[in-house]
Amino acid sequence: MRCETMIEQLDEFRAGELGRPEHDAVAAHIADCPDCVAALAQIERVAALAPQLRIDAPADLVANVLAHVGDQYGSVETVVGPAWVAFNRRGITMVYLGADDATTFTSAYARRLGRQARQNEVPARYVQAVQQAAQGKVPARVPIDISGLPPFEQAVLLSLPRIPRGEVRPYAWLAREAGRPKAVRATGNALARNPVPLLLPCHRVVPTSGGVGNYAFGSTMKRGLLEREGVPTDELDTLARQGVRYIGCTSTHIYCLPTCHDARRVQPANRVPLANDGAAAAAGYRPCKHCKPALIAG
Repeated sequence: MRCETMIEQLDEFRAGELGRPEHDAVAAHIADCPDCVAALAQIERVAALAPQLRIDAPADLVANVLAHVGDQYGSVETVVGPAWVAFNRRGITMVYLGADDATTFTSAYARRLGRQARQNEVPARYVQAVQQAAQGKVPARVPIDISGLPPFEQAVLLSLPRIPRGEVRPYAWLAREAGRPKAVRATGNALARNPVPLLLPCHRVVPTSGGVGNYAFGSTMKRGLLEREGVPTDELDTLARQGVRYIGCTSTHIYCLPTCHDARRVQPANRVPLANDGAAAAAGYRPCKHCKPALIAG
């Protein structure tokens, strides 16, 4: 056995960590090799000194580590009131509205995500994104971490950004986009538990029958958010009362969801109210490629 190979095994030999064949081979080598005997002696001297180098870890080590890699939270002032924003090194994990105190927020955080969070300053880019979203503006792009949620809930929530600012979509549309077109009720439940509202805009989802609908933080807040984004909420209510779900265009023979940007460009003289997919098909209208209304259950 060569000395170069032997040197790599001397510490394990000293500590008794080698298997019997390797131990015997090293013992046989050093019996005839003064250089390796000297190297082993040096390793033994260093090992003897090592305990003197041991120091106690700082008392705040765990707290400092958690402050950098664990879940953290802070309060952000927005136009809809205080928002508690939680985050970790992967991104924003929760935006909680309507709570004045940290205890309410931390309790909600533990219930929803099963984890504790430590109070800290919210990064400036997260503050900016949440404030912009509350104002109805396009928020700065920031990472969001919902990796701990069930796969279907993740699919529903990650489909929300496909709804353009200033538009709304029915629950059935979102269920289809999430890959489960028949799971409309489950989609609604996932939205009610959305841990990152505003940035994952569940306020843009409305009843399939029309109107504005409910919101986890109240219908008044939902209307305010939609109106700041440019959604005509009173018009949605009127169309719902009239039983109108789609708007057709006589010049293109295309029908859209009412807030689709294509529908809102149709001249009043060319607008045709439609009650459902069947009525649209019977009248010779084809679905819009932008808002994709056709697969919504009638």
